[in-house]
Amino acid sequence: MSRSVLQPSQQKLAEKLTILNDRGVGMLTRLYNIKKQGQVWKACGDPKAKPSYLIDKNLESAVKFIVRKFPAVETRNNNQQLAQLQKEKSEILKNLALYYFTFVDVMEFKDHVCELLNTIDVCQVFFDITVNFDLTKNYLDLIITYTTLMILLSRIEERKAIIGLYNYAHEMTHGASDREYPRLGQMIVDYENPLKKMMEEFVPHSKMPCEYLSLDAMEKWIIFGFILCHGILNTDATALNLWKLALQSSSCLSLFRDEVFHIHKAAEDLFVNIRGYNKRINDIRECKEAAVSHAGSMHRERRKFLRSALKELATVLSDQPGLLGPKALFVFMALSFARDEIIWLLRHADNMPKKSADDFIDKHIAELIFYMEELRAHVRKYGPVMQRYYVQYLSGFDAVVLNELVQNLSVCPEDESIIMSSFVNTMTSLSVKQVEDGEVFDFRGMRLDWFRLQAYTSVSKASLSLADHRELGKMMNTIIFHTKMVDSLVEMLVETSDLSIFCFYSRAFEKMFQQCLELPSQSRYSIAFPLLCTHFMSCTHELCPEERHHIGDRSLSLCNMFLDEMAKQARNLITDICTEQCTLSDQLLPKHCAKTISQAVNKKSKKQTGKKGEPEREKPGVESMRKNRLVVTNLDKLHTALSELCFSINYVPNMVVWEHTFTPREYLTSHLEIRFTKSIVGMTMYNQATQEIAKPSELLTSVRAYMTVLQSIENYVQIDITRVFNNVLLQQTQHLDSHGEPTITSLYTNWYLETLLRQVSNGHIAYFPAMKAFVNLPTENELTFNAEEYSDISEMRSLSELLGPYGMKFLSESLMWHISSQVAELKKLVVENVDVLTQMRTSFDKPDQMAALFKRLSSVDSVLKRMTIIGVILSFRSLAQEALRDVLSYHIPFLVSSIEDFKDHIPRETDMKVAMNVYELSSAAGLPCEIDPALVVALSSQKSENISPEEEYKIACLLMVFVAVSLPTLASNVMSQYSPAIEGHCNNIHCLAKAINQIAAALFTIHKGSIEDRLKEFLALASSSLLKIGQETDKTTTRNRESVYLLLDMIVQESPFLTMDLLESCFPYVLLRNAYHAVYKQSVTSSA
Repeated sequence: MSRSVLQPSQQKLAEKLTILNDRGVGMLTRLYNIKKQGQVWKACGDPKAKPSYLIDKNLESAVKFIVRKFPAVETRNNNQQLAQLQKEKSEILKNLALYYFTFVDVMEFKDHVCELLNTIDVCQVFFDITVNFDLTKNYLDLIITYTTLMILLSRIEERKAIIGLYNYAHEMTHGASDREYPRLGQMIVDYENPLKKMMEEFVPHSKMPCEYLSLDAMEKWIIFGFILCHGILNTDATALNLWKLALQSSSCLSLFRDEVFHIHKAAEDLFVNIRGYNKRINDIRECKEAAVSHAGSMHRERRKFLRSALKELATVLSDQPGLLGPKALFVFMALSFARDEIIWLLRHADNMPKKSADDFIDKHIAELIFYMEELRAHVRKYGPVMQRYYVQYLSGFDAVVLNELVQNLSVCPEDESIIMSSFVNTMTSLSVKQVEDGEVFDFRGMRLDWFRLQAYTSVSKASLSLADHRELGKMMNTIIFHTKMVDSLVEMLVETSDLSIFCFYSRAFEKMFQQCLELPSQSRYSIAFPLLCTHFMSCTHELCPEERHHIGDRSLSLCNMFLDEMAKQARNLITDICTEQCTLSDQLLPKHCAKTISQAVNKKSKKQTGKKGEPEREKPGVESMRKNRLVVTNLDKLHTALSELCFSINYVPNMVVWEHTFTPREYLTSHLEIRFTKSIVGMTMYNQATQEIAKPSELLTSVRAYMTVLQSIENYVQIDITRVFNNVLLQQTQHLDSHGEPTITSLYTNWYLETLLRQVSNGHIAYFPAMKAFVNLPTENELTFNAEEYSDISEMRSLSELLGPYGMKFLSESLMWHISSQVAELKKLVVENVDVLTQMRTSFDKPDQMAALFKRLSSVDSVLKRMTIIGVILSFRSLAQEALRDVLSYHIPFLVSSIEDFKDHIPRETDMKVAMNVYELSSAAGLPCEIDPALVVALSSQKSENISPEEEYKIACLLMVFVAVSLPTLASNVMSQYSPAIEGHCNNIHCLAKAINQIAAALFTIHKGSIEDRLKEFLALASSSLLKIGQETDKTTTRNRESVYLLLDMIVQESPFLTMDLLESCFPYVLLRNAYHAVYKQSVTSSA
């Protein structure tokens, strides 16, 4: 096999073009990082990373000297100016090596490119993008990459300082300059004006084709091609027309990432020095005016057309994904055109004068990006569909046609014949079963072979000239596209629709996102912005690994910010809807119906009340009556905006950005939890200064309205609202939430203890058993709240609904803490009177001795007052427990009935510890117990030092004695009168019955005494003391004697341990009957 001396196969044009193009992108990445991050800063962009010798004032003169004399530096004759660098030479070598050798790599890359271009010229390669597509495209891409690289190199301001400093340090350390320095220094000087230098270089390469591929690629090829080979503009009208069209379309080109090239200025500056180019300069100026005046509107219309075209394409493909096979080319064309328009807008918006800024603001850009993402998603999702189609296409049609073309070739050398045959065999062996089995396809070898074949057959004097067999070239280009549809779909998506450039336009990116959210019609496309963050890592290159973390972190932070802002916006809309719904629910509260009822009554009785012409109050529900469907309410707008935004949040279940998975719905869930928590606490309207708080029933109404709105969110987004409710509402049943903030449990517990029950103790509020509520008493200083509106059955049930069993348990524990502190004080009073009480305990049947001993007692009123306070607290707790039982019986009737049955059937002989466990379960369900477990726990926690258990037991017994012998003193109190209407006393002494029974049961459970025996003893002492006041003649002392007698009946009625028979044996029932008769008679007289 003999060939000419310069054999194309030996030149490896295809391989060199492939490698140099890839390496060129890597070199661009490295130069970009050096330039963007302060020339010698780290890839992370830390400004503190700049070496001290470039900013040190003492070294400034030395650096300036090196730059001024660059590339020649006489180190021997300028010791004084450069001496200061001696100390830093090792640091300079260490820190600048990476950057110095990057410039060396650029020089070597330039050498390789120039060598390859010369080889291509010598081989007289034929270029036609419709025939040898890969060869032409790679050739043009290499020229653009090379040009861009040299321009970017010239823009690094401190390149001379870096190279000169490194070489000086190298010379000082090793005694000689770096071997690459002379050539490198000369290259830096030569390429001060890179385009001018390259115009001289490219005189031999004057044959440059300019064919249409895509907007961005075409513009670069045309602009740089005709700048470097400008002579053709004077001889070829077609070339001149293309040149003008490109100049009119754009004002600047994207060199690399956000580095741009201002076309008109650069071209004019280059041509102004060329004789006879006045006409070309005028062309440039005319095109510049046209670009400034019309390019913005032209590209705006393009984007408008692409939006509708991509929308239709995405809609059709989502309905008929099978069309992705035959219409794949259209999909990638659409993606490519849309990408080019977005990049055009991005670079021009950042580099155009402000006076024409309106043409470069596109509030609908999100929609275009969204449809691009939708098409990309279809390609990824239905990849196997496309594979099936093109595998059959390759094996059933392409292989047959290619075989016929090869057979019909008049001349086909052995090497080319072998390669062609391998193409046919590869395609013929394909089958759909390979796709179904999930086999991984790889046609890279076949594509590289075709690239090589293009190089072999495109040189002059080739045995098989591709220029003479255009049909073969076109067919092979089509086949190569088909193979990419089988094994390189992801790479094709990156090639045609990668928008990682947004990573370098962060400010514009964020501004576009904000505009998208502000425009309700565009908010449904806002998910496009976080999806774009998935592109960012595709712009990294293996030659610059240090920027991966920087770009990765930026992609994560931007994605996180976008999703967070979307969730916040949705949360704010939901909050506004909730506020509206709460207002509507508030209109249905019972307090608002009084006026309506009053109007109805007056209308019935035909009474004229109020002023004439007074407007009739609108009834709830009027807002739902629509006379005109075109009238849009604020609520309608909110729901529309929310549905649009939720579409975006719900668009993808998750997205992967730099190996991190983001779930948009979780952002919304998180924000809803936080806002729901704050809203619930806020709706209590608790004011610590005035001690005002919302009524539980009103809060419950608002919370239910809020929850109804939140439940409706499930219609828009696939999130688990029940999880939100559980997380938030369960936290509200605790004292503090997960953030350490107060909850409604702590607020209401604090309010009932510190406000309502404190006013009861002050005598402003009384507990009315008949109403099962606390009621305000008429006093001089009116209270700011109505106690009945916070403590009746409906309010307590609402409180139980809100706080739940856990919250009510916390309320009970707080109540018990207050009771335990009162009991502690009572014990102190008992200790003060222990001797007298011990004697009275055994002398209850000796009236004279009892009277004398009673006079020796101290703090009698304090004992009764504290016991009354305990009774009031226990009465409030019984209301709370009853409400809790009612609520739980409604929600979990079977469980409550089981607990109740369990409690009622505890055998009497059961061990007390076991019984207490059952009582604790029952109490948590709101069931009343003979012995209150919470009270037992609270009182047992009191440990008195230096007091034996026997002494503690004695004090407990004497406490009951103290209370029993003190009861007669209540008769002298004016407020001790019993009121049949309320079934109690206005000074709350009727609460003593509950206090005595509960305290006795708890204390003697703790001290393992007999509750029944101690209560019998109490009854004996109390009845004896009360019978004594029956013999008193002093009217003041016996003022409310009958009312106090009734306490004995109440105590027995309240107690599970005492019976009426036992009372009859101590206190004649006739006295109780007469007492009831007297108080009822007195009540009627008072009413009259």
